This record gives sequence, C-alpha cells and structure tokens, in this order.
Amino acid sequence: MYNRGNNKGKIFFEDGNYIFFLRQFKNYVLPSVDVFAYCLMPNHFHFFIRVNDGLNYEKGIKNMLISYTKAINQSYNRVGSLWQGRYKSKKVDSEAYYTRIIIYIHQNPLTSGLAKKMEGYKYSSFSSYLSDEPSSICKSEVLEWFGDLAGLAGFITGHKINEKWVFALAQLPES
Repeated sequence: MYNRGNNKGKIFFEDGNYIFFLRQFKNYVLPSVDVFAYCLMPNHFHFFIRVNDGLNYEKGIKNMLISYTKAINQSYNRVGSLWQGRYKSKKVDSEAYYTRIIIYIHQNPLTSGLAKKMEGYKYSSFSSYLSDEPSSICKSEVLEWFGDLAGLAGFITGHKINEKWVFALAQLPES
C-alpha cells in the first residue's frame, strides 16, 4: 500500500505528523493486517502488508487517511485534498519479491538523500529489525525470507549489498 501527496507535495511537515500517522495506522489499520515493512517519507509512504480482513482493512485505511487529512488541514490552516488520489496497492505473490520490496522500502531514505544509513532514518521499520524492543512488525516471518539459517544476518547482508548498489546508482550522471 502506498500513496503520495497531492501534486507530489508534502504530507508530513514535522516529526509529530509522522508519529500521529503511525498512531492512526495502528488504531485503524493494524487490527486487519500484518506489517512486514514501512517507510514514511516527506511526500509519500509505503507499507508492505498482508491483509487478513479485507472489509475492515478497506474501512480502516479510508478512515485513517481521512482523519489524518483532517488533522493536517486543521493544524496547518489548509483546505482540500492532501493525497494524490486513492491509495494504491500491488499484489506481491512471490517470496523472491518479498525481500526485494522490503529492501526497496527501507532504502527509500537513502535513494532520496534523506539519510546516509537506513538505521539513521526514524520513520522506517528497518531499525525495528535491529532492536529487541516489541514491535508490530512480523519480524520472524520476514527474517525467514532472508534465509532460514541466516535470519537477521541475512537481512542485514541483503540490505547492505543493495545499499552499495543504490549508492552507486545515485552517483551515475543524469541522462
């Protein structure tokens, strides 16, 4: 699931917005999904989720986005749509793609220049995998996708290899 700001504009203006958005996600959407990865960027967001209850998910995501928009509009004295249309989703149905999408989501702050290291970006699930703290992320299932024996080491290695690749791509001249 993903969406971005109307006209590619910002949807998060300060730290409190990110925190409020995650709280609304937890209240409205989390009861009907499993979360594997997420990243909130200044003008868009990504969640890699498994929907367990389609009806409540649809209601939840709609209510979450409406409540967030209302709060932002009221807080920043703005009117109108915050989002560029309805949220979007793509079906992900192969384990090989599972790991690629997780790495892609976690590397968003690197590719956009917002962070030099994935673990340095606050509004991503990447750090949850490195922590022993309780989390809403389905850590054990995801770590299995990166290799039954490797677990966290495979997860980190997969991200680091691709981190170098993303950095190399960012250094290529514009065509």
